[in-house]
Amino acid sequence: MKEELPEIVRADEWVPLVIRTDYTDDAAWWEVIAELERVVGGREWESPVHLVDDRRWDGVTSDEALVAAARDEELSVVFLADDVTMRSPLRPLLALDLGADDDQDLDPVYYQELIDSPPPREVRVVPDAVHLVHGNLQLANVDFPEFAEEAAADPDGVVRDLVTAPDGPGS
Repeated sequence: MKEELPEIVRADEWVPLVIRTDYTDDAAWWEVIAELERVVGGREWESPVHLVDDRRWDGVTSDEALVAAARDEELSVVFLADDVTMRSPLRPLLALDLGADDDQDLDPVYYQELIDSPPPREVRVVPDAVHLVHGNLQLANVDFPEFAEEAAADPDGVVRDLVTAPDGPGS
């Protein structure tokens, strides 16, 4: 692991955390920021995000990011702007599930099933859907595997906001 990563201090647990881990394309990063911060689909509220744009995170792996983000006990998901984000025209962020380690009080049979077939820990999310994923996981409305199923059913393998999805209710 890289030397100790800086602590992430978020002012608001209801704001998604996005960490930049690839510094090869500044123009792509600015596109990601613009998509994250725009008002989505005629909604009347702003779309704030907590951005970590610090070169000390350059090249950090998903496992390293999970360890660093897990210091924030209120955080259920972290989004990485990695090399795939910067190369793909969809700019899909890598969403990492922080809630998958809540296994302490599980039934031993169910726990063995989790060991044999662990739930997905990551999924690609287009910037328009970051707030949807983050909000639903924070409220425990949806489990992370449900988003993984949604991505698996998408032709591009990403989670999309229903308002902006090509075949969703907003189209």
